[in-house]
Amino acid sequence: MEHFIDVVLPIPLEKLFTYKISEQESDFLKEGMRVAVPFGKSKIYTALVYKIHQTAPEVYEPKEIHQILDETPIVTQTQFKHWQWIANYYMCTLGEVVRSALPSAFLLESETLILPNKMDAIDESELKDEEFLILEALRYQSAIKINEIVGIIDRKNVLPIVNKLVAKKAIQLKEEIYEQYKPKLVRYVKLGEQYSSEEALETLLNSLTRAPKQSQVVLSLFSIQAKSKKPIKVTDLETESGGSKAVIKSLIEKGILNEYHIQTDRVQYDNASTRQKEIHLNDSQLEALKTIQHTFEENKVCLLYGVTSSGKTEVYIKLLEEALSNGKQALYLLPEIALTSQLINRLQAYFGDKVSVYHSKYSIHERVEVWNNVLKQKEKAQIVIGARSALFLPFSNLGIVVVDEEHESSFKQFDPAPRYHARDAAIVLANFQDSNCVLGSATPSIESYKNANNGKYGLAEMKHRFGNVLMPDIELVDIKEATRKKRMKGHFSERLLEEISEVLNEGEQIILFQNRRGFAPIIECTTCGHSSQCPNCDVSLTYHQFKNQLRCHYCGYHMALQLACEACGSNTLDKKGFGTEQVEQELEQLFPKARVGRMDLDTTRGKYAYEKIITSFEQHEMDILVGTQMVTKGLDFRNVSLVGIMNADTLLNFPDYRAHERSFQLLTQVAGRAGRTKKRGKVLVQTYNPYHQILQQVSNTDFEKMYSEQLYEREQYKYPPELRIIKVTLKDKDYNKLNEASQWFANSLRNVLNDTVLGPEFPVVSRIRRLYLKNIILKVQKDKSIVQTKNSIKRIEKSFNAISQYKSVKVVYNVDHI
Repeated sequence: MEHFIDVVLPIPLEKLFTYKISEQESDFLKEGMRVAVPFGKSKIYTALVYKIHQTAPEVYEPKEIHQILDETPIVTQTQFKHWQWIANYYMCTLGEVVRSALPSAFLLESETLILPNKMDAIDESELKDEEFLILEALRYQSAIKINEIVGIIDRKNVLPIVNKLVAKKAIQLKEEIYEQYKPKLVRYVKLGEQYSSEEALETLLNSLTRAPKQSQVVLSLFSIQAKSKKPIKVTDLETESGGSKAVIKSLIEKGILNEYHIQTDRVQYDNASTRQKEIHLNDSQLEALKTIQHTFEENKVCLLYGVTSSGKTEVYIKLLEEALSNGKQALYLLPEIALTSQLINRLQAYFGDKVSVYHSKYSIHERVEVWNNVLKQKEKAQIVIGARSALFLPFSNLGIVVVDEEHESSFKQFDPAPRYHARDAAIVLANFQDSNCVLGSATPSIESYKNANNGKYGLAEMKHRFGNVLMPDIELVDIKEATRKKRMKGHFSERLLEEISEVLNEGEQIILFQNRRGFAPIIECTTCGHSSQCPNCDVSLTYHQFKNQLRCHYCGYHMALQLACEACGSNTLDKKGFGTEQVEQELEQLFPKARVGRMDLDTTRGKYAYEKIITSFEQHEMDILVGTQMVTKGLDFRNVSLVGIMNADTLLNFPDYRAHERSFQLLTQVAGRAGRTKKRGKVLVQTYNPYHQILQQVSNTDFEKMYSEQLYEREQYKYPPELRIIKVTLKDKDYNKLNEASQWFANSLRNVLNDTVLGPEFPVVSRIRRLYLKNIILKVQKDKSIVQTKNSIKRIEKSFNAISQYKSVKVVYNVDHI
């Protein structure tokens, strides 16, 4: 009887692929283990075993697997079930979900090695110069990689030359697999066993009288052992004794010290031992906690709607504690990596070393360690804090999922596939794991709030700030009038400058919010009107003063700032608009004694950059923090009494049906950073239109009014949550071909589906990375089967792909587009 396995390859394949295995391999293999398999002519991929069976494929002859890479499964059955749901719902393949879900160290890479063919004699006179150079290199090396040949012959496309050498039987090709993850081994030392008795030890110290440095190392070893019974690291011994690596090495060579290694996790927390005492909840928090627990008894998701600084984190801590006391794991999702650094400290102060962190700023090795700890249900990974990718971890005993700041658009992945929404995927994960799920926000999304009002979710409310601190006083400043009367200093109104001066004099801190990074979005020539454009995208280049560069925020293209206009040669270049860099520079000129910091994508690129900026601001090493929306979300600064919003209109006037909802959420969230202790905070919102309904609602903190108005508008114009939206984006380098292809696709959708089809239409930025984009929006009624609609779209895509002239056009789906 033959045995086979179906595997998931980490590539966008619609179907599973089948490979042949032996009976012994069949007995050993389990679903969720990794195997290396050949695919195509010479590539080897890491695949996940999905199913073990005895049915041979009918269409193709199955190949044998290359090797088995695991002894136990690294992916659970619940994970496969959840990933399959993501693939089906968000219209992508299971392979794309696997590539996104698994840490890249698990996806072993294969590299083609070139070896000399020693079996056959080669006539060197028949070789061309470049072929001869490759064979010459193989005389001095046993094997060469493809990318090394590029350097040897100084040519990018080397495959034709390699193929000719294979045809001439001069070389052989071999696929080598590299395990990317390497465990971290820490060096420890101990005294040799032969010196365990006091007499032997005394003899040893006497023999080292002529080697004082070696003697000092041995004495230091004793002093460390006397203080602690723990194993002694080589680095600690070096520090304690003042001895060099060479001294310790010579003692190891003599056999006086024995060296050994212990595998350790790369991420260790220092403050794990300092445990905080019991958290005491106030009446409002206790009421919310009871409501959440009652909702969980009804097997419902619960929405915790608590105003900024009402103490939602303490309620989450109680829920996490309850899950842990029942022997369960917990997942705490956050929209931004910036939030994790503050939260980690708070959770570790309470739960000690039971907390692990998982997000993209961690190295691949650190992520593998967290994955393994969660899989083995180790104590150090009982609570996992992470951004949206933490959803994919191998939980097998999940008790609770907390989605904090559930309204955030950062929870939606845009590129690459799967384009999933972490909040919705977390609710499904909790359902698969039979665990509880709580969504929290001070400004819930309209969808979640509607679900809570309909009774689909439970609703727990906290209407007052912790300690009965007053909500901040929000004042709208009319900069249209101030500009007309010439009362603006740069981008600051007199009112904002007056408040900043007052707060600085009182020794308190300020946050200024401007939702644009860089110095200026456009550099324009005032003579001819030309502004520098990105050659790859349909956007103007943003000026970054710190590097004196013009940069594209879509593809990363950059160039030095030109001294004269590229079009007319005039040197009359003017900066239009302003970003965080310009605000920072103006503050340094207006308040030279104030310490100003900046927090945006440019200043937070390093692994610990978020932590450094947040800690620095917490410890009052900065007086004013200028930032983009990173500073708006859930951060807790005790000494901030003033928040300034530089220009609210850039948020409101955005071509998106969610613009007003997002503006309310963002402005309310940033306002919530002010006055979080006893003193009432102040918020100044600079705007050209202070009578705008959203700004009035923000100034009155009137969420209910915003919700009812937005819901009414969405119902009138047929937008979510009234119905579902699927956005189909077509991409191609050829402008005319894209126009034809998108029109064909839109017409087909109209013919097959009875739903509203909008487009095709160019988006605001119609070209990114040299590809033109065109969008088709499909509005699906709630009472229609979304599964049937998706199947119909997929059938249209198959017909579309069969048209030869449209083969280069890429089709991308974004389900529940936001």
